[in-house]
Amino acid sequence: MQQKIILGYSGGLDTSIMIHWLLENYNCEVITVTCNLGQGLDEIQGIKQKAITSGASKAYILDVQNEFITEYLWKLVKSGAKYENHYLLGTISRPLIAKKLVEIAKLENGTAICHGATGKGNDQVRFELAIKAFDSKINIIAPWRKWAISSRSEAIEFAKQRSIPITATKEVPYSIDKNIWYVSHEGGDLEEIQSEHNANFYEMCSKLEETENFPEFIDIEFHQGIPVALNGINLSPILILEELNKLGSKHGIGVIDLIENRLIGMKSRGVYETPGGTILYSAHEKLESICLDKMLIQMKHKLSMDYAKIIYDGFWFTPIREALDSFFDYTQQNVSGIIKLKLYKGHCIFAGCESNKSLFNKNFATFEKDECYNQSEAEGFINLLGLPIKIQTMLNENNFSINKTMLREQFKA
Repeated sequence: MQQKIILGYSGGLDTSIMIHWLLENYNCEVITVTCNLGQGLDEIQGIKQKAITSGASKAYILDVQNEFITEYLWKLVKSGAKYENHYLLGTISRPLIAKKLVEIAKLENGTAICHGATGKGNDQVRFELAIKAFDSKINIIAPWRKWAISSRSEAIEFAKQRSIPITATKEVPYSIDKNIWYVSHEGGDLEEIQSEHNANFYEMCSKLEETENFPEFIDIEFHQGIPVALNGINLSPILILEELNKLGSKHGIGVIDLIENRLIGMKSRGVYETPGGTILYSAHEKLESICLDKMLIQMKHKLSMDYAKIIYDGFWFTPIREALDSFFDYTQQNVSGIIKLKLYKGHCIFAGCESNKSLFNKNFATFEKDECYNQSEAEGFINLLGLPIKIQTMLNENNFSINKTMLREQFKA
């Protein structure tokens, strides 16, 4: 019986050759699924025709931009999650793509789902854990774990022999992933760590030395942790992110060169461009510092690290992620207001805020005379706070006194 394989298709090198490889190695029909995650018209235009020309029987193009932003990216912003303190988790798109692959597989009575993740990377885990969350029985095909191709160079040669149109070349071998949140670059000379990366491959951000020589002020309004307006204008989630990407790009904001620890154990180097996301994180963090009390914000910082690892490791569709979302949603009840930022030469600089939920009170914090706080009360607070230290010191002093007495007795003897 002929198989019906649902292929997650980006139109890049790996998935482009996979249509041919599947047709050559399986008695199958291949149906491609491409998710429009805001990667741009250049990435989407012509992809359906390319898939059909390459041998696919059907090619789905699904516009999931709004769902991606509101159900995935805004959760990131509310959580403040950064993997290993830097990476803004652009691959959060993987569970959404996997969910759509299962939906199309059920619609088309597919017998298997195929993905293009390599056997060395994290995405194979993210795709497959998400697929299992929606269908425990469907067969999963991961060509990079099966075929004889062992490198990107060989993949490029495979495409050349079969006249498969690709953009990757042996001279420009970067593996690129792109959506409305970020662009990632891996491979090629980034597999070395002896020198700085070549900024010529930037796709979203301007090179720092080419940015404008004067700052630009913007303000972002949040309602319960979610951005709703930019510079006083209410915008849709897509428009807010698109505009912030333009602003971030203009000022060289959001580029990181990261040595990260992959889930499977090895270290890898990647360059990530996240202009709009970096601006949002900066604004949101500042608003939280004003609106959240001390204990809550400190606990949130701890849990955001766990949340980042859960996402990075592929456990999006799990009870623990949903439980943490409930916690983060609770923390955002009072995170509303307007944050003003100064954008300049790769920096987002705090330039003021307005919030009727602010816990910042000038009358308490002032160095000038005030009627709110009695400084003499600090003495009792310090005495109680330092009581364990005092007791330990008294014990040490007592032991020292005993040791001195014993020493004198020895000398007398």
